[in-house]
Amino acid sequence: MPEGHTIHRLATRHRELFAGHPVRAHSPQGRFTAGAALIDGRVLLDTEACGKHLLHHYEGDRILHVHLGLYGKFADGELPAPAPVGQLRMVLTGSGHWLELRGPTACEVLDPAAADLLRARLGADPLRDDADPAFAYGRIRSSTKPLSALLLDQSIVAGCGLIYANEVLFRAGLSPATPGVAIDPDRWTAIWDDLRALMKEGVARGRIDTVHTEHTPEAMRRAPRVDRHGGEVYVYRRPGQPCLVCGTPIARGPMAGRNLYWCPACQPPVTAPRKRSA
Repeated sequence: MPEGHTIHRLATRHRELFAGHPVRAHSPQGRFTAGAALIDGRVLLDTEACGKHLLHHYEGDRILHVHLGLYGKFADGELPAPAPVGQLRMVLTGSGHWLELRGPTACEVLDPAAADLLRARLGADPLRDDADPAFAYGRIRSSTKPLSALLLDQSIVAGCGLIYANEVLFRAGLSPATPGVAIDPDRWTAIWDDLRALMKEGVARGRIDTVHTEHTPEAMRRAPRVDRHGGEVYVYRRPGQPCLVCGTPIARGPMAGRNLYWCPACQPPVTAPRKRSA
């Protein structure tokens, strides 16, 4: 599933291609015919990313909401638009470009009240300047759940996916199983700031890179990582390979239905603080 940096890149891309002009919308597949009719011919005013959710704001308070999920993807290009191929949920055309959407989990038109409800159920997005990390920490410090699960909970931290969660925990030296209650305010601030910086770099580069300069392929004289996700990482999808810092084999294990990766040496277990007896 695309992580938050990808959705922010898409919001910027769509704004550049279509904002300020009317768009034509239709649904070759037929599953979005009614929704397409609601925005067809309207001017796109702005775009917005909220975690893993993409919003197009059209005149007349019509808001297109897209969540790509596991299989959704966009494609775009210069006009003329190609003939529809396969199951296209939506096609937009503007003054000079076309946009195709296929396979999303959600593609719907909302009114402002429904869009507000969507935002309200999401947590703090590290890529948004209006994000409140204190809100996220309020949920984390009161939970005994593993910090990895809390980072992946979109109602706590919106836009953080499996790669960023694994990597930011390695960079913090924390086991994925660390309970939320074991995180003090200073440590949370450091995690948040690091996650925000990594995700901003992801927006700029279009891929996820998490290693420090001294651990790049050039610095270590090693082969670049080869993976369909791209990017240089410390632990994600590197089970059994040596840690780039200490050489210990990277571990993998399931937690809350997800595969997590960590270095047993660099990320030792942390237990929750004991409650003082009265």
